[in-house]
Amino acid sequence: MEAFTRLDAVAVPLARSNVDTDQIVPALYLQKPRSDNFGDYLFHDVRRDTHGMRRIDFVLNDPAYVQARILVAGHNFGCGSSREHAVWALHDGGFRVVIAPSFGDIFHGNALKNGLLPIRLPEAVVLEMLADLLAAPGTHLQVDLRAQTVTGPRGHAEPFSIDPFPRHCLLEGLDEIDYTLAQRASIEAFEQAHEAGQALCR
Repeated sequence: MEAFTRLDAVAVPLARSNVDTDQIVPALYLQKPRSDNFGDYLFHDVRRDTHGMRRIDFVLNDPAYVQARILVAGHNFGCGSSREHAVWALHDGGFRVVIAPSFGDIFHGNALKNGLLPIRLPEAVVLEMLADLLAAPGTHLQVDLRAQTVTGPRGHAEPFSIDPFPRHCLLEGLDEIDYTLAQRASIEAFEQAHEAGQALCR
């Protein structure tokens, strides 16, 4: 997993609430292997019309957001089904951060396990960010995981909270398997001590 420390990138304003995982990646693509580029399926049915042509009125189709790595959305982002594929689609689509007032609980957990940083900010702050981003397409935001701040177009650093364990994993670029392997010496020492204790009890 790619380590995350600080990101200065174009932010996409998705001024919608209750964006569910079926919108993020339609059920049609759930049988695809993880080796596929799920970014190709990101918002597929919202992004394209019935003829497969890109909708000019959908924000992600705006050339100003080709290099975007941050998504700012309304409340309850990632609600609906538990499909991890929604996080894969965002990650493979180039996104490292999603900012919203609230998230679907399962989506939030899946995001942290897959190198995507979900940031909860107060609704008033998010609405202000959305307004600023919509007014000036291509605007950057700065996200600092060490400092746990998001700096918006107006230059104000907004603090956010994150649990220590996923924060550590993101900073170090570790998924849960990598983290477990990093504890191998401690695990082996515990097992040896346990076996020695068992032997004494026989």
